[in-house]
Amino acid sequence: MKKSTFVAMILGTIGGILFALGMCMALIPEWNTLQQGIIMGVAGMIVLLAMVLVWRKMENKAPIKPSGKTIGAILIGIIGALLLGVGMCLTMVWSHMVLGIIIGIIGIVVLLCLIPFIKGLK
Repeated sequence: MKKSTFVAMILGTIGGILFALGMCMALIPEWNTLQQGIIMGVAGMIVLLAMVLVWRKMENKAPIKPSGKTIGAILIGIIGALLLGVGMCLTMVWSHMVLGIIIGIIGIVVLLCLIPFIKGLK
């Protein structure tokens, strides 16, 4: 395993755990830890952003230059993830099984559209 991959794996794991725990702390009302959860979630996002920058530097890759395609891919990813999450919430939290499944499948399809959008079709 390359050193850059190992560093990315460690930072990604730490950042993901911090972000997930922060979201749980912020969104579970019984815990009563909204502010601390937001702080921990932001710390997780900072670690994940640092992971991307460190990995790109260790792999000698050029910095990411924002372009229309990059911004479009980010927006498609965000919309797909939100649709998938809303579908899961409708199914598991609000007991709207059919609507939740339909919206979740739409979210999955939107996320799958990222592959040809980024890689292109041949």
